[in-house]
Amino acid sequence: MSLATIDRPTTSFSAPSVRSLVATNRQPEAPAADIREDAAQPRLRAVPAGTEARGFVLYVGLDELKAELAGTDLGQIVAQLKSLVSELVPTAETHAAVALAPQGAGGRDVDVVRLALQDPAALARQRQTPAVEAKPRGGVVIDISRKRLQLDGETAPLTYKEFELLQYLVLREGRTIDRAELISSLWNANDDEIPNERTIDVHVRRLRSKLGAYEDIVRTVRGVGYRFDRHADVSIRQATTPSPDFI
Repeated sequence: MSLATIDRPTTSFSAPSVRSLVATNRQPEAPAADIREDAAQPRLRAVPAGTEARGFVLYVGLDELKAELAGTDLGQIVAQLKSLVSELVPTAETHAAVALAPQGAGGRDVDVVRLALQDPAALARQRQTPAVEAKPRGGVVIDISRKRLQLDGETAPLTYKEFELLQYLVLREGRTIDRAELISSLWNANDDEIPNERTIDVHVRRLRSKLGAYEDIVRTVRGVGYRFDRHADVSIRQATTPSPDFI
């Protein structure tokens, strides 16, 4: 079984039916008057002779954190898409599969999803891509003086608030900090964001996602809060003067 792909037409032909494509294996000519009207319509291409289209696959690159930050989750999105298909074609059958990939897998989300779900085109492209030698792990450097986090020699793209959160935990190494203390210490009345306990959880998840393979240096103490745990591959560069947030 092979997959047809849905694409925008690059020629001036109108979109024929799937069966006529299969039967004739060529694009029929369309009157000039229909060219502009049909130009924006998607069409099926690369349908092998002797086959027929029985459905389609829509790859969605979206992780749980991005969905949560948008106020939803993967389950709700899938349910709404299935509902839309049912509304458009009541007799249509649907099946949803969640793509699971190793934590920290690089690349565009949708490409990771295609590989995880064994998309033939994505697998072929991966086989054609030369293997890149893996970089040796260089550990974590938390540079408080420059407010910079480096992971394996690369600077992590932390926001100011994310670094503040990490710094607050680092300077109180080994102590569990509850959410209320983090809110009162890291936010003030002049901030645009109105924090609550959920705000802290979201910021911690963002921070952990950027820590990648080192995410467990920020520990969750269930029912209490968060704690920084130093590993052997973590180094901290202190400022020459004490940090103003350290008490």
